[in-house]
Amino acid sequence: MHGQRDSTPHTMSAMLFSILLWVQGLYFAVTALWPLVHMESFLAVTGPKTDHENTALGDHWLVATVSVLIAAVGLTLLVAAWRRTHVGEVLVLACAAAGALLGIDVVYVARGAILPIYLVDAAAEMILLAGWAVVAVTAARGRPQSRPISVPEAVRV
Repeated sequence: MHGQRDSTPHTMSAMLFSILLWVQGLYFAVTALWPLVHMESFLAVTGPKTDHENTALGDHWLVATVSVLIAAVGLTLLVAAWRRTHVGEVLVLACAAAGALLGIDVVYVARGAILPIYLVDAAAEMILLAGWAVVAVTAARGRPQSRPISVPEAVRV
């Protein structure tokens, strides 16, 4: 019907998929670019890092490496959002990246290696993962029930 929103599980899942791609892609891009653009403010919030102690120039090579990798994931998610690419590989990338960062945040805060401010990022990653779980469950509800595959007459012996 014209003017009414389609609220089928597939449509709701596709809409949430797109929203999550935009949100996670932008979140990853912003948080990844921050230390590359202004290391001083990044260190002021997240605490000192040790990746510069043995280098001649005092550069933060590990922070920069992690930043460009997270930016690459963010860019990939934004391209998928722009192109409305809703495939399993994109979902796996989004969930794996959020899960990995969540794990790093929690483990290394617990060990005292990074400041508790990283738990804010852990909470954001948990929210993203919860959103992706809703996408997966909603999409599964919209799929037809599986049927046994029948062998065509021409293939039977």
